[in-house]
Amino acid sequence: MSTATATATATATATAPTTASAPVVPEEIQSFTVTLIIRRYNPEVDDEPHWDDFDVQMYPTDRVLDALHKIKWEQDGSLSFRRSCAHGICGSDAMRINGRNRLACKTLIKDLDITKPVYVEAIKGLPLEKDLIVDMEPFFESFRAVQPFLVANNAPTDGKERIQTVAQRERFDDTTKCILCAACTSSCPVFWTDGQYFGPAAIVNAHRFIFDSRDDNAAVRLDILNDKEGVWRCRTTFNCTEACPRGIQVTQAISEVKQAMLRGMV
Repeated sequence: MSTATATATATATATAPTTASAPVVPEEIQSFTVTLIIRRYNPEVDDEPHWDDFDVQMYPTDRVLDALHKIKWEQDGSLSFRRSCAHGICGSDAMRINGRNRLACKTLIKDLDITKPVYVEAIKGLPLEKDLIVDMEPFFESFRAVQPFLVANNAPTDGKERIQTVAQRERFDDTTKCILCAACTSSCPVFWTDGQYFGPAAIVNAHRFIFDSRDDNAAVRLDILNDKEGVWRCRTTFNCTEACPRGIQVTQAISEVKQAMLRGMV
């Protein structure tokens, strides 16, 4: 074959049209109807809470918060609940979903048994204000009581910062994750029956500073929690650990605070 012929053949091959493959059509995601049964309460007209049911068209990747939004925007504008970031960071939409404390923004519809109604109600143990909203002040009162802030009596050695080793920082890393959603505290049977109990969240936030090497107020916090309504009221049911949306080992943290008290050391 001559050079000219070979070149022409190569050119023809390179420029020959190719058969385009058929575009991939994504499978259509099917929607379905979910029944939400919500415990309602309006203090202006209701003597006692009652249950209302709503049918909502949802997709598997929708969240319970999406369902509540659809109900409020499309069916009943009087439905009241708290929410802010919708990404599991602010902790404001903690509620009981099918009997378990969860964040509505992190609970996917596909993870629930939609062959049955989904029950939604306010968290327990705190005064009910309206529908899914509770008065959080008793919860924050306990939080403030444990002094959840760094107390350092001396200035940093170099005048700039207080250095920690990796191990010192890791010692309290787990309890820095608390978002104050009250899911752990309001899942505690002791807290339900005794409104004076500090509750798991307050103890977790005390733990965060008790074991912080930069803090000088551990003894004060341990004394506060050594009260009859402090850590000794814990019955180790692990409800708090199971309820925590951040995966904090709450029961373990409470146990570590108890051990610090018994040993008289941090």
